[in-house]
Amino acid sequence: MELNGPSGVLLIDKAPDMTSHDVVAIARRALDTKKIGHCGTLDPMATGLLMLVIGRATKIQDLLMSEDKEYVGTMTLGASTSTQDRQGEVLESKPVPAFSDEEIRAAFEAFTGDFEQIPPMVSAIKKDGVPLYKLARKGVVIERDPRPVRVTGYQVTRIELPEVDFIVKCSKGFYVRTYAHDIGERLGCGGHLSALRRTRSGKFTLDRAVTVADLKTAPREDLLKAMVSLAEISLMRGA
Repeated sequence: MELNGPSGVLLIDKAPDMTSHDVVAIARRALDTKKIGHCGTLDPMATGLLMLVIGRATKIQDLLMSEDKEYVGTMTLGASTSTQDRQGEVLESKPVPAFSDEEIRAAFEAFTGDFEQIPPMVSAIKKDGVPLYKLARKGVVIERDPRPVRVTGYQVTRIELPEVDFIVKCSKGFYVRTYAHDIGERLGCGGHLSALRRTRSGKFTLDRAVTVADLKTAPREDLLKAMVSLAEISLMRGA
């Protein structure tokens, strides 16, 4: 195995206030390997499941990224922001009416099944080779095409206005920030995403995830043992 370096998927429980790229850099040092990438960027604010593909596993990166995801989040109603999450500037504030649980659930219900999302301006989507977030920093706003997405299930787990906690199961390319923003718009008071944690991607969950703290300090051997092998992945996928 060491001839070609390690291969497999290392599941990380990403800490807040770091980029997905930061995690890759830490893993590169910890595993002493250059061939490493990640599946599905998590915003700096978000925590939870980040899949690192190492060695030969980089070949199945697209395959792993195409699978459905599950997130646990909190939206805060009454304020829309430039990034659609709490890290942006507040663009508009409105009072939050005393919505009934039914009204909140009806707004979520409107965004189930197949529908389209307009990706946020602050995103990694590229326009003429330049990521939109770089243009957004310069104050440039580009017309974005709606993208087909799917929500296969959701649960509203807590309503304590202005906060609403939820779980959402969704397709790849789904922006939970935009989901929170769009539900806020539908309710007429605006809203943004204030917390987010990815709990599942395809068949992978946080059960076997390594924390970023462990990634920094654990012996390399322990990290290699924690990896999901390519053989196990093909069994999980029924290949």
